Amino acid sequence: MTRTGNRVIGLGMMMLASALIGTVVVASAKSPAKPAMPPTAAAAPVTPTTTPLPTKYVVLTFDDGPDVEYTPKVLDILAQYGAKATFFEVGQNVRKHPQLTKRIHESGHSVQNHTWTHADLRGLSAAAFRQQVTSTDTAIRAQIGSTPACLRPPYGGVNATVRQRAKALDKDLVVWTVDSRDWTKPGTTAIVQRVLKNVHSGSVILMHDGGGNRTQTVAALPTILKSLKAQGYGFRTLTC
Repeated sequence: MTRTGNRVIGLGMMMLASALIGTVVVASAKSPAKPAMPPTAAAAPVTPTTTPLPTKYVVLTFDDGPDVEYTPKVLDILAQYGAKATFFEVGQNVRKHPQLTKRIHESGHSVQNHTWTHADLRGLSAAAFRQQVTSTDTAIRAQIGSTPACLRPPYGGVNATVRQRAKALDKDLVVWTVDSRDWTKPGTTAIVQRVLKNVHSGSVILMHDGGGNRTQTVAALPTILKSLKAQGYGFRTLTC
C-alpha cells in the first residue's frame, strides 16, 4: 500500500473514533445517573405500656357462678366502678352458661376453678378429686383459652390430702381472709359492714355471684366498691 493510502486509512480511523466518543458523551448527557436515595430511618421500637399494680389493694372474689341472673349484674357494677375481680366458677355452671364465662374473661377479670359440682374435696377419692378439678379446667379452658392455676376448695375445706392432690395437679389452693357471709342472706347492710370492718391491704374478700339468691350481694356491691375506692384501695386479680 502507498504512503498516501496509509494516510487516508489513518484519517478514517481517527474520524470513526471521534464519532464513537461523541456518541458516548451524548448518551451520558441524556441518561444522567440517578442520585442515591437517603437511607430510610428505622422505625422507633414500640415499648409496651403496662398499668402498675396498686400498692394498696384488695382482691375481690366471687364464687359459685356463673349465674344467668346475678353474674351479669355483678359484671355491670364492677365495670361502673372500674374494678376487676376473680371468679371461682363451678364447672357444671360453666357448661350451662359458657358465654358468661367468656364475658367475664373478656371483661378483664380472672376465671378460676371451684370444682365441678361444689363438692367438699376432703371426702373424695383420688379419682373423684381429679375428675372434679380437671373437668372444670376443661370447661373453662374451652371459653378462655387457658387453664386455671388457682383452685378454691368449696367450704374452704383443706387438709393435708387436699393440699397434696392439688399440688399434683399444679393447682394453688386459694381461700379468703374476709368473709362477707353473703350466702346467709344477712341483709345488704350486714354484708357491707362485714367487708368494710375487716378489710386491709391485701385482703381476699369472699362474695358470691351464684349458688342461690344473690340479690343482697348485688345491692351491697356498689357501696362496698365506692367506700374501698374512697379509702384509696385498688383491685388486683388472682392468676396463681
